[in-house]
Amino acid sequence: MKKIFNKILIAIAFTALVSSCQKDDLALNNPFVDINNLGKGAYVTLNSSTNVNLNFAAIDASSVGVKIDPYENGVKIKEVKLFVFKGSSADPTKWKLIKTIPVTGTTTVSATGAEIAKAYGTTTAALFAPGQFYTFYHQVVTEDGKTYDISNTLGALESASGYKACMRWTAFVVCPFTGGMAGTYKVIQDDWEDWSPGALVKVTDGDAGEVNLSDVWPNPKYGDKLGKGLTIKVNAQTGAASLGSTDFFADYGYTVKATSVSGYVFSCTGYIGVKIGLFATGYGDQGGKNLILQKQ
Repeated sequence: MKKIFNKILIAIAFTALVSSCQKDDLALNNPFVDINNLGKGAYVTLNSSTNVNLNFAAIDASSVGVKIDPYENGVKIKEVKLFVFKGSSADPTKWKLIKTIPVTGTTTVSATGAEIAKAYGTTTAALFAPGQFYTFYHQVVTEDGKTYDISNTLGALESASGYKACMRWTAFVVCPFTGGMAGTYKVIQDDWEDWSPGALVKVTDGDAGEVNLSDVWPNPKYGDKLGKGLTIKVNAQTGAASLGSTDFFADYGYTVKATSVSGYVFSCTGYIGVKIGLFATGYGDQGGKNLILQKQ
C-alpha cells in the first residue's frame, strides 16, 4: 500500500510540473512532441493468408504463406527475410533463414516443407510430424540497410489490430482425414481414467466425416453405452476434430455427454488426440479431458 501511495504522489507531482509548462514551449522542452523530430521505421501489413496448413501427406511440396503490403508511410522497404522456428521464439538467433524476398507492392511470402527442412539442415521425414506448428518471422530490410523485426519493434505494433502489422504468422502440420480409422488402438493418455496408459481399445468408423469412440468411453467395466454413443466430427482437409454427438453417450450410474471437442485425428499416422469437454448429470461440468490414442 505504501508503494502505491508513493507512486500516486509522484504521478501528481509530474502532472503538476507538466501543467506548469507553457504551450508555446512544449516543442522546445520536449522534442518528441514534434513529429518532425522523430525518425521513421518500416513494417509490413497483412493483405491476406494464402494457406497456413502444411499437408503431412505431401509435405515436401506443400506450401504455406501470406500476402503482405509495405506500410505506406514508412521507410521504403527493399526486401523481407523469411525466418522459421519450430514452435515459437522471440530470440532471432534461434530462427532459421528460409529465403530473402524482394518487396514490390503486394508481395507473396511463402515456403514449402522442403524449404523449411533445408533451412533446418535436415529432411522433411526427420523434421515434420502431424500436430506440430511452425512460426514464421519477417525481418524487414529497408533501402538504407536498416532491419526491423519483433526484436527491435514495439510489441504494441503487433497487438493493436488497427496497424495490421504482419511481423510473424503460424502454420500447422496437418493430415487430411480420409476415414478408415477403425482398428485397435493403444491408450497413450486418458484423463477420464476409464483406461490406463498402454491398454488396448477399439475404435470404429462413424458416419461420413466421423470417428466413433463408443467402445473407448465408457469402459464397459464402469458404464453402459447410450444411444448413438460418443462420436466426433473430423475436418476433411486438416484432420481437426470438433463436437459430434451432443446426446448423453454413457451411463455410469449417472449420465454423461460431450459439450466440446478440440484436437486432431490423423488418418495418415493413425493418431487420435482430442480434448473432450464433459458434463455429468448431478455433478455438472467436468472440464476438458484429454484422450490420446495411437493405432496399432
